[in-house]
Formats: sequence, C-alpha cells, structure tokens
Amino acid sequence: MSQRTNPPFRADPVGSLLRPPELIEARQKFARKEIDADALHRIEQDAVRAVVKMQEDIGLQLATDGEYQRSSWHRDFLQQIGNVRMVENKLKLRFHTHEGDTEMTPPGFRVEGKLHRPHPIFLEHFNLLKSVCHVVPKSTRPSPSNIHFRGGREMISREAYPEMEEFYADLAKVYREEIADLAAAGCRYFQLDEVNFAYLCDPDLRDQVRSIGENPDTLPQTYAKLLNATIADRPKDMVAAMHLCRGNSRSAWIAEGSYDPVAEVLFNAVNVDGYFLEYDSPRAGDFSPLRFVPKGKTVVLGLVTTKTPELEKKDDLKRRIDEAAKYCPLDQLALSPQCGFASVLEGNNLTVADEIAKLKLIIEVAREVWG
Repeated sequence: MSQRTNPPFRADPVGSLLRPPELIEARQKFARKEIDADALHRIEQDAVRAVVKMQEDIGLQLATDGEYQRSSWHRDFLQQIGNVRMVENKLKLRFHTHEGDTEMTPPGFRVEGKLHRPHPIFLEHFNLLKSVCHVVPKSTRPSPSNIHFRGGREMISREAYPEMEEFYADLAKVYREEIADLAAAGCRYFQLDEVNFAYLCDPDLRDQVRSIGENPDTLPQTYAKLLNATIADRPKDMVAAMHLCRGNSRSAWIAEGSYDPVAEVLFNAVNVDGYFLEYDSPRAGDFSPLRFVPKGKTVVLGLVTTKTPELEKKDDLKRRIDEAAKYCPLDQLALSPQCGFASVLEGNNLTVADEIAKLKLIIEVAREVWG
C-alpha cells in the first residue's frame, strides 16, 4: 500500500476553508459599496496566496483556493448561468445543529429562458490558484442538479423548455463549456459538489421532493445522466470527483440517512473517478453501501468533522477505515474532512487553528494507514 501520485489523494480536503477576517470584512464592505471590485480582488488574491501556502506547508499533495473568491459554495456560480434567477422556493429544509433545529427555506433557482454560458464563470479563479500553486490545483463547482432540485419542474420555464430533456441538455452544455476552458487552462483535478444525491437519502426530504411533484425514486437516474453529460468531454487525464454533501452552513446540516437508497446508481451509473462521502457521524449510516463501489473508483471517507472543533483520535479514525475496508478494498479508500470548513462566507464554528489541526491529522493518519 502506498500514497497516491494521482488524485483523489490519500489525504484530500473537500474544498472550502475558513476565510480570514480581512477577507470577510472586505466582502461586507464590497456589498455595502464601500470598496470597489478591484480592491476586493486584491484582498482575495493575497488571501488565496496565503491559504495555498498553508496547504503546501502542512504537506498536502493538492491545494484549493479555499473558495475565497466566492461568498457561497453554489450561488455565485449558478447565478451567472444565462437566464437563471435566484428566487424563493417551496422546498422547506430543516437545518440541524448540536444546539437544536431550525426550519429554513433557502433560495431556489428559476430558469426563465434558454440556458447558456455568457462568459467563463470561475475560470479566473482557477487561473489565480494555478499561478500560486506548487502542488496539484483542485477546482470545485456546484453540481448542475442544484438548478433543478429545489423547485422541480415548476421552476423551469415551459415556454423555453416544453421538454425536460432539452433543459438537461442545455444545462450540461453550460458545464461542458466551463470544463473545456478549465482543461485548456491546465486543470486536471475537478470536483462537483453534489448535495442532492445525499438529500435523497433522507426520508423527510424524499417526502418534500414528492410535494413539489418530483419522484425521489427516479431522480438519481436522472441526475446520473445529467452528471455524465456534464463531464463527458473532459480530457482523459482530468480526474473528476464528486462530493456528496448533507448540508453545511455555520456548522448546521440538513440531510440524514444511509446512502442505501442511492448507492447502486451513485457508484455504478455516475462516471466519476472518486467520491467524497460524509461519514463523520451516525447520521450517514454504516459503510455497507460501499459494497456497490466497482473496481477502479476511489472513495474518500469524510471521517473528520468540520462542524465542531474537537479533534478526532487517530485510533478511532483507523478503526473506522478498517470497518469501511470490509466493504471496499483499502487500496480504493482515502481520507478527508466530512465537508468544507466554510461553505458560506461566515464559516463553521471552529478556528483556523482547529482547521489546520484537523488537516494535519488527516495527513498523519493517511501516512500511517497507506504508507
């Protein structure tokens, strides 16, 4: 057993990292029109350089930009797709925290005309990351399924899309164009952040999906086709990974339940190379769904939580990796945080020192387990 030379790596963070106070303040000032876009960009550049150096200094084989050049893991990207508008939606989501639950209605996305990509969306983000990176730069995007899931058919213009097949085809085309530009810029490690497969594991959310006229039993197959069309044209040497998120906002989460309802489709019908799975608590169920993982694919176990500052014990992590290896060979496994540390600007309830300690722990355990 050995460390990997290609991603996903044995120790592989998901994506977002806690923003420094000066970046949070700059974004708030920009929103209040107290500074201009150039001033914000300079502060972002400095913050990206610093967070990439941190990742390199602690020994990671990859680096992300921490998602420092956006305020939200998904909204900044999806709103730049032509004819997509952020609106209220009817899908109510219950956010769970260690202190209690809160019901919220996050914004949805209305498709008001034919989807298109008016310009490269996050290409500049990758170019900055690559320019300051001495390890493998990893680029993340929200999954295209987010455009559909929160409102279903009702949120998609029937005039523009009388048939849903046309909608999915145009949506995939937008992503293929973005990925083609990334590939031309030198990106070889790309990740889609896919929350909706994980949401379809939760009985309450499955009921919510039925309430907006969608079928939770068939959506996994629909989304698998969409995801495959999205990454179909990537270069053969570009690794495509997929992170399954159960909700991650200021240490709160949304979905609970085993991966069983989606596992067979997820692992065998989606043509990605690796899966980042949340497994930091019992809310994700046991490791038995990993029995469906075929040879040649990597499962990155999200065993280290980003929700709380308490540092996991090495022996506990190794024991859980051994449990997972009963269902999926150890050589196909890797280790990560359960999610990003800051899917939104404010981040989760822990410090940068806590974040670095957790990343170092992941690196140390990976070296001890895989060599």
